Amino acid sequence: MSVDSANIAAHLPRVARDQPFTPAVFAPAGRDARGRPRYVHWTYRQLDEESDRLARGLRDVGIGPGVRTVLMVPPSLDLFAMVFALFKVGAPLVMVDPGMGTKHLGECLDRAEPRAFVGIPKAHAARAVLGWAKRTVEITVNVAPRWARPIAGRRAFSIDDLRERGERTSQRSMAEVAPDDLAAILFTSGSTGPPKGALYRHATFSAQVESIRAMYDIRPGEIDLPTFPLFALFDPALGMVTVLPDMDATRPAEVDPRHIVEAIEGFGVTNMFGSPALLDTVSRWAVPKGIRFSSLRRVISAGAPVAPRILEQFAKLLPEGARIHTPYGATESLPVATIAHDEVLGETRARTERGEGICVGRAVPSARVEVIAITDDPIARWDEARVLPDGEIGEIVVRGPQVTHAYVGAPDHTARAKIDTSGGIAHRMGDLGWRDASGRIWFCGRKSHRVVLDDGTTLFTIPCEGPFNAHSDVRRSALVAAKLAGRTVPVIIVEPWRAMSAAERARLVTELGEIARSNERTKRIEHFLVHEKFPVDVRHNAKIRREDLGPWATEQLSR
Repeated sequence: MSVDSANIAAHLPRVARDQPFTPAVFAPAGRDARGRPRYVHWTYRQLDEESDRLARGLRDVGIGPGVRTVLMVPPSLDLFAMVFALFKVGAPLVMVDPGMGTKHLGECLDRAEPRAFVGIPKAHAARAVLGWAKRTVEITVNVAPRWARPIAGRRAFSIDDLRERGERTSQRSMAEVAPDDLAAILFTSGSTGPPKGALYRHATFSAQVESIRAMYDIRPGEIDLPTFPLFALFDPALGMVTVLPDMDATRPAEVDPRHIVEAIEGFGVTNMFGSPALLDTVSRWAVPKGIRFSSLRRVISAGAPVAPRILEQFAKLLPEGARIHTPYGATESLPVATIAHDEVLGETRARTERGEGICVGRAVPSARVEVIAITDDPIARWDEARVLPDGEIGEIVVRGPQVTHAYVGAPDHTARAKIDTSGGIAHRMGDLGWRDASGRIWFCGRKSHRVVLDDGTTLFTIPCEGPFNAHSDVRRSALVAAKLAGRTVPVIIVEPWRAMSAAERARLVTELGEIARSNERTKRIEHFLVHEKFPVDVRHNAKIRREDLGPWATEQLSR
């Protein structure tokens, strides 16, 4: 492999050469007088040329190899062009989910130590007021029209400045990078702790692209509707047409289903990525109306375990032969394993409802997955003696080219999540699970969410919650630890499908107690609470924030 081809951005000029007039990105551009959606788009050739122009401009203002650059631009044509421009010049992207809150966001940017900040006016205003990365940021780029108020600073530029400079200079746009050079710093959602910035190498992105392409047989020219912006950035490397949805990407659970239906039917979408919360919202609206998405070949859903009920409901919208895939992974390592909805509904669902965990499928070919004995301590070096036999619950650990090696500015977190294998790095997923005799991995919840009772008994969230989730009135449930009279007690909290009267809640609690007593895994649970709406993560609106529910349960039980 040449150094040029190691750059993840090298995929774009290759696709632009092979299919120059294929649309690369469609972006929403408002609605006409009749309320019909309007779109703007770039072909692959146009996207490649625009990102080349911006790349030359970036170099001209001092943003080049190794210059860490914050990127805060919403899903748009400008976002795609700027992402590939930064990749091309070898400037590592720093990407933080704006939904995580200003405090966490500021802490993340301080740890990343960026030297440049590219964003829309709103992002620059917040940066100035809140002091984000003020120690290190030297260069700013305002992604706004020329007539917008300029950003103050000696080295402040607009995106139009970059374009003009890119037109005037003949500098080479594509930087020479090695596979292990830093390509991006991507922050976790922080749903089970402080957000951490995973260091992505160019080789990490390339491994992910190839794994996703092979795993799902994605072909050039397919049409993708990515409702999570970060996933959209894989599309150009895969040769897919991207249709950006008309939605607030930070609130997928609140999507207007009509906009998703419009995009799928208007463009003949073949591939869709969506969080479980989005699939739930769309299917509950569309199924009663008899809608069918005849063009869809596959749906990919990730961000949290997908309830079988959601898979069953959304599958009613799909044509024969189409599948819903639920890949398992994390920001630090993606993908790890995958399973399709027909296997879940046909076999593993019943075992989930009995309390065996959620089956996330078999490991992808590029990943080596092990289950090791549970410990909260760092593990410096790999030891085969820690590996558990099939059938035993432990911590899931993965090795492979898609695994990131460290977190930025967080050596303690790196030490707790990474294991030196004397030839690579293994990532501790922070998830618990077990492997069955056929090689499938069963997810049993986050390690930090397990409930350890005073006598040392350990209860795992997903196996304990499965039997309660099978109740027809329960939308979802959460096992948490609460304090009662100085003791640690396990509590099941349920979120019902609808508002309930006091009498209905009492009846539901009685029935939950009957379920608990009938299952070996749940017989120690004697306390049940009803919560109107669970707190969830900011990124996918799907991961239950059990760490918030634990104190709430303690408060409720102490009344």
